[in-house]
Amino acid sequence: MSCKGVCQHHKPNWASQTLRYANGQKRCVSCDVYLAWDGKYCPCCGRLLRHKPRTVKSKQMFVEQKRRLQKNQ
Repeated sequence: MSCKGVCQHHKPNWASQTLRYANGQKRCVSCDVYLAWDGKYCPCCGRLLRHKPRTVKSKQMFVEQKRRLQKNQ
């Protein structure tokens, strides 16, 4: 499974690095790109997309930002 370039059409507008997952963006590890995509799998290579951060510090920030976004809505 390799990148075919289809994912480039689904690139979101720039957002803060820390808010990407909280805003619903997902990351394809093999294509190395963030996507504004509703599915679980990359439209390009078919690989499972990451929807949560990996590090402990980033996970804590993610949870806090999700709570803030839910309160504002």
